[in-house]
Amino acid sequence: MNPLKLEQKNDGMLWLIREDDEDVAVKVRRAFPWSAPDRFISLCDEKDHEVAMIDQLDDLEPEERQLIEQALMEAGFILDIEAIDEIDNEYEIRNWKVRTRQGPITFQTKHDEWPRPLQQGGYLIRGIEGLVLRFPEPETMDEKSRKILWAYAD
Repeated sequence: MNPLKLEQKNDGMLWLIREDDEDVAVKVRRAFPWSAPDRFISLCDEKDHEVAMIDQLDDLEPEERQLIEQALMEAGFILDIEAIDEIDNEYEIRNWKVRTRQGPITFQTKHDEWPRPLQQGGYLIRGIEGLVLRFPEPETMDEKSRKILWAYAD
């Protein structure tokens, strides 16, 4: 079993408990490939620096595994984009205005964050605040959205 020690504290955050160093609040991020959902889970600090990597959930003690699975469920919500209305480039961020099945939203990405192609088609992008959004196949989008997406996708 992995000696990783995690705890959910009163602040609602998940904390990595370290014997030789200060405890650190962590965000759980599933690393690629997403085809192996129980493998390669990254624990990142508030600056998105990886502080630990879980090779596979089966290596964890039951209590830690339950905390990670809960955090993954909470973090795993993905919004499906139907159309892109506008992207405004600022110095270090991009402001996206899009329409999702849940309604119109605005989110921000780092200037060097690009939509990543998915094996099953479409693209995925992560907003600064951790929001994950999925673009469909560009052919299924309206002409304006396709043109905007092609300017930012590989």
